Amino acid sequence: MRLQLPSLLITDDDLDFRETLRAVFEPRFHTILAGDGQEALDIVREQEVHLLLLDMHMPRLTGLETLRQVKQFKSRLPCILISAGLDENLADAARQANAFSVLPKPISRRELTSTVELAMRRIYNWGADDPAA
Repeated sequence: MRLQLPSLLITDDDLDFRETLRAVFEPRFHTILAGDGQEALDIVREQEVHLLLLDMHMPRLTGLETLRQVKQFKSRLPCILISAGLDENLADAARQANAFSVLPKPISRRELTSTVELAMRRIYNWGADDPAA
């Protein structure tokens, strides 16, 4: 499956962080922004999303709770959880919920973009025939 412009849903309650991530990933992705986990769930139900970035600590639903619910109806959707409070318990819980990856905050641009590209390549074979990817 060749994706021309995949959709990346960035979910974080920090508007500045969402906008920073949008700037990192556009124009290679169509970015969609959500301010919390419930909003992310609504978007995933209504729109085509190819990858989901989730902050762990948000109002209404945590990133982990959102991930668990998304996987109930979109099991193949790669989800990357990002947390300032990453510990082994959270990492284990995220793996059990089938997170593609769990990354610590603060996160380097290189680590985040390489993880996103790896997820897109593994799930969709995206970038495999693009030497610039």
